[in-house]
Amino acid sequence: MIERYFTLKDGKGKKDRYVPLADILIRGIKTYLEAEQPIEWLFNSKGEQIIGRAGGDFDGRYSQRGVQWAVNEAKKKAGILKPMNVHTLRHTYATHLLEEGLDILTIKDLLGHECIDTTMIYLHVAQTEKCRAFSPLDRLYLSRK
Repeated sequence: MIERYFTLKDGKGKKDRYVPLADILIRGIKTYLEAEQPIEWLFNSKGEQIIGRAGGDFDGRYSQRGVQWAVNEAKKKAGILKPMNVHTLRHTYATHLLEEGLDILTIKDLLGHECIDTTMIYLHVAQTEKCRAFSPLDRLYLSRK
């Protein structure tokens, strides 16, 4: 059975964290698992740990150049003309979560940020709707009727 979360091991900042999976990705992963039947890793490949390369440490299964190539290919197929890189995906992910109303502390945890100040950078980019200020007492009173 596929869980609705996957574990990201040794992500940015060498941190492990859980990241939610969309239903469409779960369906795609199920199809991939049936076709490829990977043994140890979801996406198998051979390689050794590469330490100290520009831009961070990368496991040999997923080189920095290979991941960037995959992003560029997806960009072309999607017809995206703006410049983008792998970090653009991370930034877009966080911005969309914020725009959909997810709280900044949960976003901080999903991104693996140590400090909330780092996550707060996304606030200036997000196009969130401002709601009119209200008194919490009004909402408490309405919920008891």
